[in-house]
Parts: sequence; structure tokens; C-alpha cells
Amino acid sequence: MALSNPYLAELAAEFGIATEFWDWKGRLTEIPDDTVIAVLAAMEIDAHDEQAAAAAVQRVRTRPWRRTLPACTVLQQGAPQAVRVHLPEGAWAHVWVRLEDGGGRDLQQLTNDEPPREIDGRLVGEASFELPGDLPAGYHRLGCRTAEGTVEATLIVTPHFLGFPPGMGDKRVWGYATQLYSVRSSESWGIGDLQDLADLATWSATQQFASYVLANPLHAAEPMTPLEPSPYLPTSRRYVNPIYIRPESIGEYAGLDERQRGRIAQLHGRLAKRLEHEPAIQRDEVWQAKLAALRVVFDAGLKPTRLMSLNDFVRKEGRPLSQFATWCALVNVHGMNWREWPAALRRPSSPEVSDFATKHVSEIVFYSWLQWVADEQLRAAQSSAKGAGMRVGIMNDLAVGVSAQSAEAWMLGDTFARGVSVGAPPDHFNQTGQDWGQAPWRPDRLAELSYAPFRNMVAGILRHSGGIRVDHIMGLFRLWWVPAGMTPTQGTYVRYPHEAMVGILVLEAQRAGAVVVGEDLGVVEPWVRDYLRDRGILGTSIAWFERGDDGRILPPEAWREYCMASVTTHDLPPTAGYLDAAHVRLQHSLGLLTEDLDVELAHAAHEVDEWLALLRERGLLTGDQPSTEDVVLALHKFLVATPARMLCAALTDAVGDHRTQNQPGTTTEYPNWRVPLSDPDGRPMSLDDVFHSERALRLSAVMNGFVVPPTAHRSTSDFIIGIG
Repeated sequence: MALSNPYLAELAAEFGIATEFWDWKGRLTEIPDDTVIAVLAAMEIDAHDEQAAAAAVQRVRTRPWRRTLPACTVLQQGAPQAVRVHLPEGAWAHVWVRLEDGGGRDLQQLTNDEPPREIDGRLVGEASFELPGDLPAGYHRLGCRTAEGTVEATLIVTPHFLGFPPGMGDKRVWGYATQLYSVRSSESWGIGDLQDLADLATWSATQQFASYVLANPLHAAEPMTPLEPSPYLPTSRRYVNPIYIRPESIGEYAGLDERQRGRIAQLHGRLAKRLEHEPAIQRDEVWQAKLAALRVVFDAGLKPTRLMSLNDFVRKEGRPLSQFATWCALVNVHGMNWREWPAALRRPSSPEVSDFATKHVSEIVFYSWLQWVADEQLRAAQSSAKGAGMRVGIMNDLAVGVSAQSAEAWMLGDTFARGVSVGAPPDHFNQTGQDWGQAPWRPDRLAELSYAPFRNMVAGILRHSGGIRVDHIMGLFRLWWVPAGMTPTQGTYVRYPHEAMVGILVLEAQRAGAVVVGEDLGVVEPWVRDYLRDRGILGTSIAWFERGDDGRILPPEAWREYCMASVTTHDLPPTAGYLDAAHVRLQHSLGLLTEDLDVELAHAAHEVDEWLALLRERGLLTGDQPSTEDVVLALHKFLVATPARMLCAALTDAVGDHRTQNQPGTTTEYPNWRVPLSDPDGRPMSLDDVFHSERALRLSAVMNGFVVPPTAHRSTSDFIIGIG
């Protein structure tokens, strides 16, 4: 049924709350009053009955008239628009733009026939001024001077189109996607780290001729155990998980005395011995050992110039870093969930938090130092990638959101909606819907803050990378909010200001010289893909999902040009496992199948048979009984035959791994995000093993279009250096 009163409908429209949607079966589903009221309450709008809703509507209608300028105006280059100014009826106004580089422009007034309104006992008029389409991209200030004084607000001008960075040029690129924690070397601490990332990039560039390495989200996790294994459920998307730091690669390590180095070696050795026979990544044990080693390096102190560098980093990061470091220190005293802390500590601006920071300054400096070190090692990884010849380098993955008990939720307060979480409506794979437990940003608060939290996060991620993959990029358009106490089926979509958020993403990427890929899989409104393409953002195409309207596999020539094309993704098993229906058997063992096992296996076998037939038809696969590797290579040849500008190969496919990294719909039932990189027989592989993999060379030959795979350089004895 429709909403019970027109005031509720108007509020829903004002705050972007869907009152109906088309479900996965193509049925139009209406949203009930209770859901809309609960979502409005999460935005601090009381609409519990018709009288409260009517009062809220009145406040919403008059809100723009109570301020001279909008809090933030976002303009796309080449598309002039009007800005509405509110001032006492009959008053004069001078409106201008102060550009980011220091220049300025006066704005011309336009005709506006909107009649004045009585606001708080006085008449307020509205005037319109034109924002020209030729303003330079950037973060500018919009000013208005009247007889009552001067008011300023934010004006963001975004590029219309991003496209490919100069480093890519007009050429296609390919690279590896990897879960960094799973790629462990003989020198890392039981988990892949930033030095491993640098080494992987060097190998990928010099031996495989790849142009990028796409890593899982490196966002900050909990500062104390137990650690959340999923990189997609971070405590902060702005900062880095220090578990990825290599202690021995810190500049100060070289200056440690014998005793200090011995202590670090002892911690490393004991950890290696404990983990020797562990089948899964043990983040908690790794972090406890590595944290002790990092404190040894920190306690050794810094040389004057290094201290200058740290202080400069802290100064530039400003309040967000100090608050994040304070949260880390508070967690170690009061526990992970800040909502259960003493009431006085639940707001970062409280005097009690300031007192705590004063008493624990050394700990706060330590957590700030960790971010500085991580930043340095990320910079080094990108420098290694570019120095080795990569046209893009390191690509970072941006998670959808953070948990409700995260550092960001504590730091940003009412920027996050309370009493709701992010999820997904029912679909074919999850017929009861999903609740991801993430706290959503409030669209209205983001605008009030001129999108500063979003733009700072994006700029930080792009600081040392050549590209960014945005997980579930539809979240910049709408998210499924689930009110507390309700099931995911009782949620609704909430719209976000996509023009602003996508525009800022494009602006920051252009400034960083980076490429942007949006993960646009699943339920996507058709116009969204077109919009992203028009803004120069690549989509994501996965071979197993690319089918036409007739249900048949999409031929390679029909694929998108503006996409990152791959055979598999991190939520599916590696290609070898998919071909073997490992995902079906795993889902059956976990009780996740909705059909009989034999039915699902038959469906999986039919899908593989379809692919084998197409690959043979296209001349990409020969022989009556091809090996698994033959089929994997043929599928990647299929990718090469598409017009996609970016091709992506999973590192797991390069080495013949079978095991799934993540099984959606599970938490502890399966070792999600804890599976080490392994060979075809399931034995864990070190990064050193990857460097000598002939199988990886054969895959790279396909990606590069080589007839003969390159030869691996195994040691310095492979080279002859002439002198004289």
C-alpha cells in the first residue's frame, strides 16, 4: 500500500528515501510507513505520526530560505547552473567566486520570479546568479556580500570526464589482482606486507610485463585483537592497516643496536615457528608479534630530519589523524565498541577525551607514527612499481563502508546515520536479503560538510597509487538501509548525491593521474552504467556473469571497452576451482544451496560446457580433453579478444590455486580472507615460489599476446655483465 499521509511521502522524496522498488523477480514492491519513519529517524527527522511529519515538512520547506547560500554547490565543468541566494526582500547582493588558485569571478544575476516568503516574521527574497561552465576544476569558495555582511560557502567544480591517465595513453593494460595478506614471502611475518607488494609489482612488471597490481582494501583494522579478517569491514577507510608494515623496512631499523635487532629477530622467529603448520592466515598472532617489533623500532627514536618528516605528516593530516590515533589508544583501554565506553568518551570533542589524550600522548604519537610508516612503505611500493616500468602501478580497493563501532563512526558522529545499517535486498543468491552491519553516511550531512570526509578519504587512498577500484560503486548512488530490529527484507533504498560524489571521485583521480574502476556487478539501475561511462569511469566485467538478453554467453566483441575485464573475482573461487564446481560443493557443505546438490552441479557443468563449446568455436581451445590449465589460458585468451581497455588476471589463476578466498553468506563457517596463496595441490606458496612459476609465465604470455612465454630469471647467474 502507499504511504499513509502526503507529509511522509514529501519527506521521503526530500531525503531520497525510496517508497517503492522493483525486486529481483521484477515485482514492484512498496515500502511501508514503519520503514520510512525509521529511516527518517536515522537522519534525525521525527515523523512518527502525521502531526510530527507535517511539522518536519514545514522545517524542510523553509530550511533553504534561512541561509544566504547553500552549504555546498557542486558544478560539472561545461554545464552552467544557477545558484539561489536568499536575503532580506529588496536587499542588494554582490556574489562572486574565489578560485582555489587565488583568482576570482563576479557572477551575473539571472531572472528569478520566485515570490518572497515570510520567515521568522520577516520577508525573505530569492535571487539567482549564474555559475559559468568555464570555471576551472577545483575546490573554490562562493561568496555573497549584502548590507548585513559577507557569507561564504563551498563551490566544487568537477571535470566532466576522467578517462585514462597520461601514463596509460591509448594502449590497453593488464595487471594482477591479489589479496595481499595471502601473498607471503620468506621474509614477511606470516602475512603479505607492503614490501611484498613492492616486490610483487617489480616481478609483475619486469618478468610479466604487467602494468598494475590491484590489491585488496588496505584500510585500517582494529588496533587490538581480535582482528576482523575481512578487509571490507574496516575501522577507517582513510588510514592504513599497520599489519601490512614490514618492520625491517622501516628507515630506523638500520640504526638499531644488536640487542634491539636481536629482539625483533626473536619475535619473528618465534612467530614463524608457531605458524609453521597453520593452514590459514593467523592475523591475531601476526599482529601481536609485529606490534611488539614495531614498538622496539618506535622506542629507538628518530633522527632530527626524520622527526621533521613525521611532524610534517602529522601536521598535514591534521585533526582526523590525531582523532584516529586517540581512538586507537582509547580502544586499548576501554575496548573495541566505543558505544559502550563511558558516556563522556563517546564524543571526540569532549574535555574528557582531551584529558585522556594528554595523559596518553606517547601512545597517540605511536599510532600516528604507524600511519606515517605505512604511508612511507606505500609510497615505496608505488615507486617500485613505476620504477619497474608499470604504466599504472599499485591500484587500491575502496570498501563500501565501515562498521558502526568503527573509528570513523566515533570521529564523525552524526555524519553517520544511527539505528540503521547497510545491506542488500533479497536476490537470487540471498533470498532473505543481507545486512552487512555497516553504518551508512547521511547524505544530508555530507552536503553540510562539503563532502570533506569523502574527498579526504579518496585523496588519501590515491596519494600513492595509480588507480582505485570502488567496491559496489552503486553505493555512490543509493544504498539499502536496514533499520535496527528489522530484517533486510524490511529495508529500503536511500539515494545519495551521485553528481557530487562521483564528481569528487573524478576530480581527485584527475589530480592524482589515476584511473578509476567501479565494481558495478549485481543489481544496477541501467542508467547508472551509462552515467559512469559518460564520466570516464570504467565498469567491471566478469566472464562468468557476462550474458546477453537471450541468456547466452556474451561474445567477446560485444563486451564494453570501458571496463576492467577478468575471468573471476574475489567472491568467486579461482578459475580452476570454478571449473571444478568447487564453489557448489563448498556452498553445499555450508548449507547455503537453495537447490539439490545434483541440480546445482548439473547447472555448473552445463555452464562450463557452454564455455568450452564457445572457446572451441572461437579457436581458443583445442583437443578433446584439455587440462584445467588449458581452459584457464583459453578463458584469458577470450578476455584478450574483447575490446576492454583494462584486463585483469587473478594471481590465484596464475599459479593454479583452487581455494576460494571468501564465501559470501558466511563468517566463521569458512576461513574467509584467511586463505594463503596455494599451488594446484593446495600447498601454500611463498612469493619466492611465485617468482619461479612457469605456469604464471604462460598466463602472462597470453595476457601480452606472446606466442612463446618469456623466460624466468632465476638468479644473478642468469645475467652476464660486461665490464670494460
